[in-house]
Order: sequence, then structure tokens, then C-alpha cells
Amino acid sequence: MKKSVVTLALLVAAVKVAYAQNSITLYGLIDESIQYTHNATSTGSNQVGLYSGNLSGSRWGLKGSEDLGDGLKAIFQLEDGFNVNNGKMGSYNGTTSEFGRQAYVGLQSDRYGTFTAGRQYDPLVDLVQGMTEDNYFGSTFATAGDVDNYDNSSRTNNALKYVSPVFGGLQVEGLYALGGTAGSTGSGQTWSLAAAYNNGPLALSAGYFVADNANSTTVRTGWSSTSDGTFDGPVNSGYDTAKSINIARVAAQYVAGPYTFGLSYSNSMYKADAQSAFVDTEKYNTGQAFLNYQATPALLLGLGYSYTRASGDTGASYNQISLGADYSLSKRTDVYLVGAWQHASGDQLNSDGTVSSAEASIGSYGVAGTSSQDMVSIGIRHKF
Repeated sequence: MKKSVVTLALLVAAVKVAYAQNSITLYGLIDESIQYTHNATSTGSNQVGLYSGNLSGSRWGLKGSEDLGDGLKAIFQLEDGFNVNNGKMGSYNGTTSEFGRQAYVGLQSDRYGTFTAGRQYDPLVDLVQGMTEDNYFGSTFATAGDVDNYDNSSRTNNALKYVSPVFGGLQVEGLYALGGTAGSTGSGQTWSLAAAYNNGPLALSAGYFVADNANSTTVRTGWSSTSDGTFDGPVNSGYDTAKSINIARVAAQYVAGPYTFGLSYSNSMYKADAQSAFVDTEKYNTGQAFLNYQATPALLLGLGYSYTRASGDTGASYNQISLGADYSLSKRTDVYLVGAWQHASGDQLNSDGTVSSAEASIGSYGVAGTSSQDMVSIGIRHKF
């Protein structure tokens, strides 16, 4: 009897040690809102409805680690996006995926950094996006049509990624995704580099991203790459046959007491080749600024401005002003009110190859309107 008790005690102790060295976490987030859009169609019709994933995309996931000793861990993450209103899995560039938000495995070292493989965010999302207003208030503050992936519309498959440790406030990150086409290594490949520096109240970041479309012997019918692409609505839908998408982004943020100031700039190029359905490279230059005020420990207020200039194949301008308020009811639950107004002028290339007057389309919502569009959302977000 005594031997059995001792054996059981040793087994319990061993299980506790193993559990302490290894962990698996189930987590998630549900973001639901009532959204009103003025000029939600080209004829000026308005729209009222429920919208899932406003400040943050609704999701659930599993992540875990195993302690391998000497500061080294094996890590993994599986994350699925979903729509609260109908229960469907998330869709990425028209494709529904079970773990479409993230799916990777890798090694993490305190000394040497982290290496992961799978479907992942690119370095611009990891190191630059966090210094923009999208990090606080989501797509309502994003670039028109999300042409520069400001709102994380695109993720990358077959990706190898390295993230360095932080050295004196500086961190660097690189990614390469293999196209996987026999005899044509570069077909559909993606690569990206970024760096971020944090020193007290000041934070700076910059990065570059290149995603190649699949090679073709005839005119392409759309986008096929290791990266999803950023084709959210009318602003750039005519350029999904591009040979490549090249995005350069820089951002700066400064915190002064309850105020946070931010500036960012991006240059996005949708390049053409003989297999593209358009001729000249389309360029989008975007400048953005924001000001946040932490009015109370629970209440955050935000104001943002975005200007995008499209040129090259067609020319258009997009001016956008955004406002936001977020109130924390607890550490895991908050309510919010966000809104934006956007005005578009000039011409745009449509998905059917025709050219028409530019349509306003706020953020990555993909709603095509008239030359102006207004959008207001009131919602609740809960984390678990």
C-alpha cells in the first residue's frame, strides 16, 4: 500500500513537471458590430447590417510550446478566422481555409531568435503595422482598398520566417516563401524584410515586401501567389493580373503622456508584364497621420487622416478622415464606436478591364460606392 502511494505521488510530480515545461493555450476573439454605410452602391444606396471583425478579426486558435532546454523551445500556432453572423470560416482572396489566419511550427531561442515555417504574417505586418492606427481601431482607419496591406488583408503560404532577438531596442525580420513550381523557382514566390526600433517614447519601423504572381504563357485571369494579395474592392481590383506587388512602408510613433502621435508612408506598385491584363505599372502613394488620446484608463479616443494618390495606368486620389472611441468594460471586453468619411476623384481600372470614375471604398471592407462614402460602426469585442 505504501509503495503504491509513493509511486502515485512520483507520477503526479512527474506530470506537474512535464506540464510546467510544455503548454498549449486555447484562445480567441469575437468582434461584432452594427454597421451603417452611406453610398454602399454605385447608385448611392445605403446599407445597415451586422459586421463581424471590425477592430479585430474574429478568430479562435491553439498555440503551444515545448521546452527543449538551454533557452530553446519548439513552438506552434493554428488560428482560424470566422464570421460571427453565419458561422462560416474566414475567406482569404476568395479561398476559405480552416486555419487561414495562421498555421506554423518552429523553434524559438532566447539567444538566436525565432525560426518558423508555414502560413504566416509578413514582416511588414509584424513590425510596421503595430505603429499605425490600424493597430488601435482597425479597418475604419486603413488605406483605401487596403492597397498597401495596412489592414493585414494578405498572409503568406509556404513561408520560412526568421525573427531576431531585440538588441538595444532594434529587431529585424525576414521572410521567404517558396513558389513550389517545378522548373520555375520564382513563380509565385514572396519575400520581405523589415526592422523596428523602440527607444522609450519613440518607435520607428520600415520594411519592404514583394509578392510574385504565378508565371503564365497567356493573359492571366487573376492573382495566384504564395501571398493572398490585397484586392479588397474597386480601388485596385483591376490589377489582380499583375506580375508582382511591391510594397515599401515606413512608420513612426511617439508617446507623450496620454497622447500618441503617429505618421506613416507607403508606396505600393502593381507591376505589369506581357501576361497582365493592363499595360503600365499602377502606383499608390499613401501618407497617414493619427492622434490618440487616453482620456481615462478605460477610454481611448482616436483621430486619423489618410491620403492616397494612384498614378501610372490610371490616376485617382482618395482622402479619408476617421474617428474612433474604445471603452474597456474589463480586461477582456470592450465596446467601440468608429466612423470614416472618404472622397475619391479621378479614374480607376475595373475588374472587367473598363475604366470608370473612381469610387470611394473605405479600408478593406470592399464596399464600392459613389465618389464619396461614409461608414459608422458600433460594436463589442470579447477576448477569451
